[in-house]
Amino acid sequence: MKEIVAGIDIGGTNTVFGLVDKEGKLLVKESIPTGHFPIPEDLAAVVSEHIKKALLPFKNEYKLSGVGIGAPNGNYFKGTIEFAPNLKWQGVVPLAQLFEERLGVRTLLTNDANAAALGEMIFGGAKGMKDFLFITLGTGLGSGIVSNGEMIYGHDSFAGEIGHVIMFPDGRPCGCGRKGCLETYCSATGIKRTYSDLLMSNHEKVDLSDKVADAKYIYDKAIAGDKSALEAFNYTGEILGLALANSVAYTSPEAIFLFGGLAQAGELIFKPTRESFERNLLNIYKNKIQILPSQLKENDAAILGAASLMWKEMNK
Repeated sequence: MKEIVAGIDIGGTNTVFGLVDKEGKLLVKESIPTGHFPIPEDLAAVVSEHIKKALLPFKNEYKLSGVGIGAPNGNYFKGTIEFAPNLKWQGVVPLAQLFEERLGVRTLLTNDANAAALGEMIFGGAKGMKDFLFITLGTGLGSGIVSNGEMIYGHDSFAGEIGHVIMFPDGRPCGCGRKGCLETYCSATGIKRTYSDLLMSNHEKVDLSDKVADAKYIYDKAIAGDKSALEAFNYTGEILGLALANSVAYTSPEAIFLFGGLAQAGELIFKPTRESFERNLLNIYKNKIQILPSQLKENDAAILGAASLMWKEMNK
């Protein structure tokens, strides 16, 4: 009987989960609103029941061998979610244990960006690579660092917060409580702020509150030749390239993968990022490191990443 893994991604809005085989084929995919479950035990119970039902059609072909979970503020060492600001759950939640008790198989949990990085390594463009960085450009900026084939967790499981490197002391306020963090400039939220600032400095009167829901609006404006939108992408890439050039000094990665809504802008974000990156690199690193788009499907990446956490463990 073939092995199969359940991948679960806990998001602030939705929890998505599915069954993933060894080749990365997603056999089942489901979603439920996270906010409907103010008590984590209830979410674990409902998702576990859904997974059990999803397994029934495959019971003669597959057996569930493990569960991988990607979650905000996920602690890999303890299997806990700790003080996640965008979840209703308070304090430390022993989520891996809750699923182990209900499904009877080993369960591993990590930060959602780390999970996505593992998905890139097991099923995406980083297959065969031992050293790379994975950057998620969404509402914020998340990151996963893989060195010598292993995820870098640090002593407490919270290593790899590139989004909270301070680029400008006393800069833009960040959700973490500090100022000037990278994610306040290089994210969907960050580029919206940049575009708004540029419109004001160029004396253009546009009400962004309704017209700009996301980075897609700014992308469309840039494609149409809007000066402020193009400037916003160039400024974002300039800062991102500098931050990535600095991060290279720690692990000397073979490649850096960009993932998420902002990365979908293609050369609008990649070109200025690569140019700034090369310009700011130490000479020994120049022209050695690729900046590449993720090869994970946006809609499936969260589940594949979570499942990869368990597949990597089982493949050891």
